[in-house]
Amino acid sequence: MILYCITITLLILLAPLLLSYIKVTKMLLLFKRPISLFQGYRNFSKLMHKETIISKEASAITHYAPFLVLSPLLIVLFFLPPVVQGSYYVSFVDAFTITGLISLSTFFLMLLGLDSASAFGGMGSSREAFISALVEPAMVLTIFSVSLMAGNLGVGQAGVNLSEHFPKEHMASFLFSGISFFILLIAENGRIPVDNPETHLELTMVHEAMILDLTGIYLAIIETAASIKFIIFASLFAALFMPFGFEFSIPIAFLIFIFKLFFIATMVALLEVNTAKLRLFKIPNLLGLAIVFAFLSLITFYVLGA
Repeated sequence: MILYCITITLLILLAPLLLSYIKVTKMLLLFKRPISLFQGYRNFSKLMHKETIISKEASAITHYAPFLVLSPLLIVLFFLPPVVQGSYYVSFVDAFTITGLISLSTFFLMLLGLDSASAFGGMGSSREAFISALVEPAMVLTIFSVSLMAGNLGVGQAGVNLSEHFPKEHMASFLFSGISFFILLIAENGRIPVDNPETHLELTMVHEAMILDLTGIYLAIIETAASIKFIIFASLFAALFMPFGFEFSIPIAFLIFIFKLFFIATMVALLEVNTAKLRLFKIPNLLGLAIVFAFLSLITFYVLGA
């Protein structure tokens, strides 16, 4: 149980660092002077000391929604597969539970964008609903497919089973699922080519449009939720699609897990540097590709056994 709490604390502490690392990597690749790796922590501290200003048009939803955006994501942290041997984990949580909690967080974020009664907030919420409707079925299919290959529908137990016995006979299905989940990681976290988290251009904003009217502690909570969502997806990808390092001693297993998280962040940064943002109506093509790969994974597993 102590290792379980240490893992969750480590993920929360690493979350802002991971997003800062992506920015640093992108700036280095673009030959720019990089920001500090600790910029995420500095931003959080700065926002906590800023005055919180609420729109006159906003209702009580604006006061409660930031906490309701963060809460489901914190619950998901407790359902992730273990990082080291001997660590406690919740074995009965399946793909529907994790996807439902993440979708609940997204719902309250969309509600927050609508509550400000601004044109940008409504536009961002509409676009987020459009993207989420395509992400959720693909995510359920992908995690369900990997769980079948692992021999257990519980995500925690599936991660343990994959670490102890990798299904080499189902390599094709496994690769299809990995491609699908990486696309979902990009889409659900609002990264390029689906969204650009660093832009404030009105015609391209999705996530930023919903939080444009926030400041102070509420913005700090939303930014924290965004970083935790990214590390949830990165942790799931590391545990389910890079299932190695679990068998080592506790310190080495933790180091390998951290290395996997930074490797995933590096891949995201490389993709963003070399890819342009898609037009809004081109996004269904990309997310449709994720659904196709998820279906291919299931069909290959059931029909071909590969």
